Amino acid sequence: MIQEEHEVITLGDPHNSGPVMSTMVNIRTETVVPDHIVWSLFNTIFFNTCCLGFVAFAYSVKSRDRKMAGDVIGAQTYGSTAKCLNIWALVLSLLVIIATVIAVIVIVVIGVNLYPGV
Repeated sequence: MIQEEHEVITLGDPHNSGPVMSTMVNIRTETVVPDHIVWSLFNTIFFNTCCLGFVAFAYSVKSRDRKMAGDVIGAQTYGSTAKCLNIWALVLSLLVIIATVIAVIVIVVIGVNLYPGV
């Protein structure tokens, strides 16, 4: 049998006795602030009652700008306003659509009753 000898070297203390340098890295966690820009764009294109969709889009862009600048409170404020304006634009637009459908149905029913043979 072959016997091998292994020598273990201990490193011991470091040769440099100077101060120990350390580096600290701060990693910012991204705070999720909804800016509702897609909803605002949708309301601007399709449901722009009283220009509320356009105003909501402007507030959404402001919210995104504040978020990129690092102002989380400002971004939340503008995002909340954009959400409120989007809700109002959607509700008012749906009410206008429902009122228009009801008006068309009423006009057709009255027209059929007034002129039955035509």
